[in-house]
Amino acid sequence: MEQDIESPVTIHQPKLPKQAREDLPKNLNKECAKRKIQRYVRKDGKCNVHHGNVRETYRYLTDIFTTLVDLKWRFNLLIFVMVYTVTWLFFGMIWWLIAYMRGDMDHIGDSTWTPCVSNLNGFVSAFLFSIETETTIGYGYRVITDKCPEGIVLLLIQSVLGSIVNAFMVGCMFVKISQPKKRAETLVFSTNAVISMRDGKLCLMFRVGDLRNSHIVEASIRAKLIKSKQTKEGEFIPLNQTDINVGYYTGDDRLFLVSPLIISHEINQQSPFWEISKAQLPKEELEIVVILEGMVEATGNISYTLLLFLLCLENGIVFLIF
Repeated sequence: MEQDIESPVTIHQPKLPKQAREDLPKNLNKECAKRKIQRYVRKDGKCNVHHGNVRETYRYLTDIFTTLVDLKWRFNLLIFVMVYTVTWLFFGMIWWLIAYMRGDMDHIGDSTWTPCVSNLNGFVSAFLFSIETETTIGYGYRVITDKCPEGIVLLLIQSVLGSIVNAFMVGCMFVKISQPKKRAETLVFSTNAVISMRDGKLCLMFRVGDLRNSHIVEASIRAKLIKSKQTKEGEFIPLNQTDINVGYYTGDDRLFLVSPLIISHEINQQSPFWEISKAQLPKEELEIVVILEGMVEATGNISYTLLLFLLCLENGIVFLIF
């Protein structure tokens, strides 16, 4: 990238198609920057969509694992601590009730009495015994005896349920930690996109590069045009999504992302920009969302990167409003 320096050359204005040769008003970029634009995708890659009036909220609980993974870290950690604490308190209460109903509390210190759990003399010791049982610590001070069948059944139940809780919560935390969202922080896009002639064709071009030495395997890129439209029948479709061809038929959308690459979209009759003139482009309410997808070499997880383009054009250069 350090050697990628443009040499000063004389640039001749190429002959552009008719829709790109209209006169462009002055100070167009300033007007576009001042215009209040509501984003469909924010600059951090998150979609600016809020689900309102959702009545069937029970659907989130049917897939509780995904719901926990999607929660923010502070809520996830709070639930993680609360689940273990409530489980220990619940079984500690049951151990205390068994000891209380059998009369173990009335025979504390009696060597002739065989309690359900040795050295259990109150709720605090029952709570500690519950923690030792579920975490398999085994200090050896409080132990269950063979004269308590109800305690043996409870020990089996707590061991099984404790294993299920451990598998569920640890699995949830592992999936959340291993999510490759932060891998996208080192995938960079060019600040400006350019509309210019390449090989005699009018193209929209931008650049993408990877800052890490570990590569993105099987990387592919695609782009979507987000723009409201009205059909010939008069139906209004808000936020209609249209594919932007960035080399799907030629295989140029599959990237070997070792060095920075230039992604090009040819503006031809199949392009959604074909009917949009140079002067009309800044007045359009549209967004271009670029999606870079690939597998992280270090972990094998699939990473997604979203980039939002808000187009404003001046002197043949498309400025990206972030």
